Amino acid sequence: MSHRRHAVREKTFEDEPAGQYTWIVYAVGMLLVGGLAGYVLSISNGARLAAGVTPAAASAPAPGGAPAAGLVDEIALKTYRDILARDPKNIQAAVSAADMLYDARRYEEAIPLYQQAMSTNGSDVSVSTDLGTALWYTGRADAALAQYAVSLRIDPSHAQTLFNLGIVRSDGKKDYTGAVQAWEALLSSNPSYPDAPKVRSLISEAKAKG
Repeated sequence: MSHRRHAVREKTFEDEPAGQYTWIVYAVGMLLVGGLAGYVLSISNGARLAAGVTPAAASAPAPGGAPAAGLVDEIALKTYRDILARDPKNIQAAVSAADMLYDARRYEEAIPLYQQAMSTNGSDVSVSTDLGTALWYTGRADAALAQYAVSLRIDPSHAQTLFNLGIVRSDGKKDYTGAVQAWEALLSSNPSYPDAPKVRSLISEAKAKG
């Protein structure tokens, strides 16, 4: 499954472009055949704060203090919701809708959709980590940490989970020792991690605070 992955940075997010929502063109066609004429799918793939390759300059919200919600293509979102109403186990629709809402910083609405996807396929580490990151941005550090623990049970070396885990431990719990452990595990298990210099800097800062 191709979808956007979210990585927390220190007071910023980074983003990695999503795969195109090419499947939805077919889905909309099927809806039109079924009599839902007038739906127009126009999904914007505009930039959002995303995962782990190119640092973003924008400031990320503090926990519980997310910036104002952005716009969503409500027609496309309704199309996903219509698909889920008929097929609640449609993971692609759930994740795509959640990603749209996440893009718009409507994290509270994205969370149950990520949870719906996880209830159907609990082995998708990226969806699990996306869920944890959305929880973090609604001020739920403990819930985010619990979800990252789920991610690491699926894939103990998952780079974005380890990165996010360090941020939440550091910024959310002031657990600088735990943050260092997460980031050192990230570098150890992912020696080619593209943002390794930034991670080393975060490790140094956390050690100084601890």
